[in-house]
Amino acid sequence: MDPTSQAALQAAANHGPFDGGAMVLLALGDPREKFWGQLLALSEAGISLRGFDLESFDDSAAMVKAGEPFTPATVFFPMHRVERMELDVNSGGLPSLRERFRMQTGRDPAQLFGDVPLTPGSRE
Repeated sequence: MDPTSQAALQAAANHGPFDGGAMVLLALGDPREKFWGQLLALSEAGISLRGFDLESFDDSAAMVKAGEPFTPATVFFPMHRVERMELDVNSGGLPSLRERFRMQTGRDPAQLFGDVPLTPGSRE
């Protein structure tokens, strides 16, 4: 195998389905909650993402649809709180949360979450 192919295989192996920008659902413990949003970073220390608590999904979608000011939270969850992270994908004929949000608001949440200005000193 030539060096270029080996480098491409290594790069693919280093990037799994949980790359930055992926829409994910986090199940958290202590306290128990679920958080949905766009993955910003994944490390041994924890997970950073931009989104909102799943309990506020319908309220947040209604705000966006009405054109009200909406700013998703940019948060870091330490790894000891993370019980599970899953990709936001269709499941058994049910639409993903991303598709539900898009149907309710007419906006793609990945674009909406990406539109959020970063704070000074941010590395993104």
